[in-house]
Amino acid sequence: MSLWVWWEATYFAANVVHQMVVILSRSHADRNVYPSAGVLFVHVLEREHFKGEFPPYPKAGDSSNDPITFNTNLMGYPDRPGWLRYIQRTSHSDGVLYGSPTAEHVGKATVIEITAYNRRTFETARHNLVINIMSTEEFPLPYQAEFFIKNLNVEEMLASEVLGDFLGAVKNVWQPERLNAINITSALDRGGRVPLPINNLKEGVYVMVGADVQFSSCLREVESPHNQLRCSQEMEPVISCDKKFRAQFSIDWCKINLVDVTKVVTIRSNRPDPGPGVLPDMGEYNPPSEALKSRDYFADFLITLAVPMAVAMVLFTILGYSMCCRREGVDKRNMQTPDVQLMHHSSIQKSTKELRSMSKNREISWPLSTLPVFSQSGEVVPPLHPDNYETTSMPLMQTQTNLQNQIQIPQQQLSGQSCLNI
Repeated sequence: MSLWVWWEATYFAANVVHQMVVILSRSHADRNVYPSAGVLFVHVLEREHFKGEFPPYPKAGDSSNDPITFNTNLMGYPDRPGWLRYIQRTSHSDGVLYGSPTAEHVGKATVIEITAYNRRTFETARHNLVINIMSTEEFPLPYQAEFFIKNLNVEEMLASEVLGDFLGAVKNVWQPERLNAINITSALDRGGRVPLPINNLKEGVYVMVGADVQFSSCLREVESPHNQLRCSQEMEPVISCDKKFRAQFSIDWCKINLVDVTKVVTIRSNRPDPGPGVLPDMGEYNPPSEALKSRDYFADFLITLAVPMAVAMVLFTILGYSMCCRREGVDKRNMQTPDVQLMHHSSIQKSTKELRSMSKNREISWPLSTLPVFSQSGEVVPPLHPDNYETTSMPLMQTQTNLQNQIQIPQQQLSGQSCLNI
């Protein structure tokens, strides 16, 4: 039994040592680079450099083509410095760190943590890149020109042979003594749109170069009124040196930007002192203490609820008194109204009721007000139609056939007229 326990302990210790060796082998030593301020810095993260840190394929002889992605960040922070960018198009292509440091970063060692992820085995490998920015007497170069190349992506432009060909074409046109690439920016970082996946369209890239001599006459041609007019009409300007770039680079001459640093006026604005909520440079966040003071909300309650409710109650009381306690009543109103006005009002009501009853019986040819109320015998003349007479089927305009069924209007006798004349 003791022999079995010893064998398990020995096997466990061997596995622990093996795992520790594997973990240590996944961490590379620091690598130092020395870029210059004001000059483009490019560092390629090669996948082949990290393949040896991951286990090979199970079958011997198979080519290892693991999908590997990289994550880069400033040590102790979740992202990179503002001047440093990173791009990797696919997991089977190399990653590229690029940017242009400024004079503010001179003398400050920037440690970038690079972590490689194997998407097949989900293992990682890590090493640090120490960037030591050096100063240069040529910074900044006084004359800078920014070109927009339409037929290339940023990772294609960052290739050393492509960037060298472009600088050679610019030097042939400009003829400077010193020429450096200052910065490279993708068109997507300038607000450009992602191109459609047809016809092998590219997103475009901005390349800024600097020189120590004045701009050549060819570059000055873009500032002529004729070319400016063609650019405003979305037409290509006529540039004499365009043929020297056209073979490999498609340049948009309407977007070229020429800057003379010696004539640029620097406007310095006095920044206000940061408040208590703004952290100073390289400061630490100090959260407020957990022992917060209690706050009395009684005054807020009075302002937001009690005062509006009191005003509403006063207005409701005034309105109720005006509506209920100040009413005169119908009897009092009639007592103060002259009898003549009451008779007029009563006659108007009777006439209104008669007109409404006439509107219900549209088949009556003569209104009741034109018929005699009493006959000579003193009997009341019956209505033309009884109350239960159906009038909905009668037309509004009566025809000759309908007129035959109408009751004839009684005529007064001559004797009655003679009696009235006497």
